Amino acid sequence: MNADRPVDNAPYLTHVHGGLTVEGWSRAAVQSYWRVPELKVGFDLGAQPWDFMGTPNWFVSHAHLDHIAALPVYVARRRMMKMEPPVVYVPTESLEDVKKLLLIMQRLDRGRQHADLRPVSPGDEIELSREHVVSVFNTVHTIPSRGFVVWERRNKLKDEFVGLPGDKLRDLKLSGTAITREVRIPLVAYSGDTSPAGLDACPACFDAKVLITEMSFIRAAHRRDKIHKYGHMHMDDFIERAARFQNELIVAAHYSTRYHPNEVRKLVDAKLPAELKAKLKVWI
Repeated sequence: MNADRPVDNAPYLTHVHGGLTVEGWSRAAVQSYWRVPELKVGFDLGAQPWDFMGTPNWFVSHAHLDHIAALPVYVARRRMMKMEPPVVYVPTESLEDVKKLLLIMQRLDRGRQHADLRPVSPGDEIELSREHVVSVFNTVHTIPSRGFVVWERRNKLKDEFVGLPGDKLRDLKLSGTAITREVRIPLVAYSGDTSPAGLDACPACFDAKVLITEMSFIRAAHRRDKIHKYGHMHMDDFIERAARFQNELIVAAHYSTRYHPNEVRKLVDAKLPAELKAKLKVWI
């Protein structure tokens, strides 16, 4: 038990970068769950640390148990603590079955499973606030799956008005002229489980300030064609794309249970190019 928390019921690691806190834990076929508290968003619900209960918006990448099993737990805890029902986004193809899952748990538990479930498809955009919007992209896995990018929105003065005095800008604005344009900055990208094709199809994954993704396999003996077939990535996929990663921080997780943490750290340290290794954090 951590003395700083009343309940310590699911492990997670924490890393702060550039004003964003990444919290979570992920191991293939075990559990995956993440959140960025400053943005009030979480990704996947394979388990639910008690500390994460206050996060109101969750984006579920796909319906494998290690990514969604704790959804009823999370919903029930918020009801028990008299919080508002959460907003949970799931792949459109999974929506009806997820609704059935909550109804079944409601019957078994005899407690209401009240959540605002919303479907997401590639190309959708969800407004979190005036400053932040989430875009949805397809990932490549064995079942329907989605990835998510959280963008910061800023209003920037249009080029043709740069240098005008304040009173002129005021008059233009009062006349109904749009003097600003929206600029978007990708803050956090989350891929869930995917083969490399999922990342490749979303350029923002390579440009986001923080990328949270999977590196399920690392040994040379593990065949990449088979790994890709089952919707996962190998460390060599990262090495091949080293020049594309413009991220400040890459959180690489979801390692196979075949690997001891020391093996993962040792191989990543030995094989990754220096520039990529400097920005990649092994999360295990």
